[in-house]
Amino acid sequence: MMRHALKCCLCAILAGTPLFVRAQMAGGGVARPAVLEGNVGYLRVTETETNLPTEIESALNSMVATNSITGIVLDLRFAGGSGAGSVKPAEDMLEAEKLPLAILVNAQTRGAAADLANGLRGADAGLIFGGAATNIQPDMIVAVSATDEKGFLKNPYGVLEGSETNDDANTNFLPYIDIDRTTEADLVHDKIKDGDEDDSTDTTPEPQIPFIRDPVLAHGVDFLKGMAALHSNKS
Repeated sequence: MMRHALKCCLCAILAGTPLFVRAQMAGGGVARPAVLEGNVGYLRVTETETNLPTEIESALNSMVATNSITGIVLDLRFAGGSGAGSVKPAEDMLEAEKLPLAILVNAQTRGAAADLANGLRGADAGLIFGGAATNIQPDMIVAVSATDEKGFLKNPYGVLEGSETNDDANTNFLPYIDIDRTTEADLVHDKIKDGDEDDSTDTTPEPQIPFIRDPVLAHGVDFLKGMAALHSNKS
């Protein structure tokens, strides 16, 4: 079953260096599509409204038109809504993409949004990351305060002033730490200093890519990147 495969590969994923493209609100319950690291789609649902399936379809079509998407982050943090009738059509649409899902939730994911998260996991479409809610038990619990999480939604790159999360992230997977920014150019430079390479080697540092400090989003992206890598190795 897909869920079993997703859980197995979760244990084998190494942290990557995700790049986040900010999404703007499209009106209604879904943010306009964003692309992370060139091939991970990002959708943030704010309300499970009646037109949710249409908005998801439009967002997905926009993303796949210009990108080769290998996985989707569905961000349901702080999402609610009473549009129960839109849940199954939205679930069917996401399942039809046949792409692994990282579903992000927190303690304020409620109503039809919680039903959507549970329905997708129950259909083996993906795994749930984030804080536990009344009727949602994540596959990976990532503890983030509500205040920090709101800040990360505004700027997932940012170091939040007075944040408890960046200093003491408590998860049941990898501790959230700053990613080592050592590049291949740095390694070559070190070899030159040790006399292992010719001095003519180009040691111009590569530009550093911004990385996500939002631990829930970062774990979801790492999971999807790992899934893509495993799929590529099997091909």
